[in-house]
Amino acid sequence: MSIVYGCYGIIPARYDSSRFPGKPLADICGKPMFWHVWNRASKCPEMDKVVLATDSEIIMEAAEKHGVPAVMTRSDHTSGTDRVLEAARKLDLPSDSVVVNIQGDEPCLEPAMISELVSPFAKDGVRVTTLASPISADEAQSPDRVKVALAKDGRALYFSRSPIPFSHQGDGDYLLHIGLYGFRMEALETFAGTDVSPLEKRERLEQLRLLENGIPIHVTITEHSCHGVDRPEDLDTAIKILEREKI
Repeated sequence: MSIVYGCYGIIPARYDSSRFPGKPLADICGKPMFWHVWNRASKCPEMDKVVLATDSEIIMEAAEKHGVPAVMTRSDHTSGTDRVLEAARKLDLPSDSVVVNIQGDEPCLEPAMISELVSPFAKDGVRVTTLASPISADEAQSPDRVKVALAKDGRALYFSRSPIPFSHQGDGDYLLHIGLYGFRMEALETFAGTDVSPLEKRERLEQLRLLENGIPIHVTITEHSCHGVDRPEDLDTAIKILEREKI
């Protein structure tokens, strides 16, 4: 796997959450959740720098306390990607930089997943990347599990909360979309400069805005799995994993 240089990770960390207020500050093994995300992402050899992007003074103070670089952003962003772009602009990143949008609720993130995410940028013409992993037909039924259908060359054809592609037999192979994104800086600027698209609004999936505007998304299939923290009850699983791995 070729190492891609000029990569910057940005972790959007919003304090308010309807399901889990203050989630970035949740204590995991004596450290706030955002610290674990930053720590693990920083272990990826392709990352030149990893920073937190937040709209909360409380999170900013906690970041300073724990030695995590952070950027203050506006509170009116409609998506994490918009927050990532504001932070990237404040960091004055070059236009050919690779900007990685790292979910702030993935304290068990495998650093190798970021390497897989950015490796396609070694090829000319790649503007946006993401990841997917195989799931069962039963798992694919959940609208909380976003599925992706791919072309032969690895481009995303569509993302949906519905099971895609449809199977007459009721079984088949499905790919779960993993919400890590890599952007060339110019593609990130293009995304933010477009309006919310019809399919994005219908599915509530912002990546569809890229497809509807003709921006291809390259998808790498990974063997690694994610253990995101959506609700307080998910913390126990994250704690067990981190205590076992101790990285």
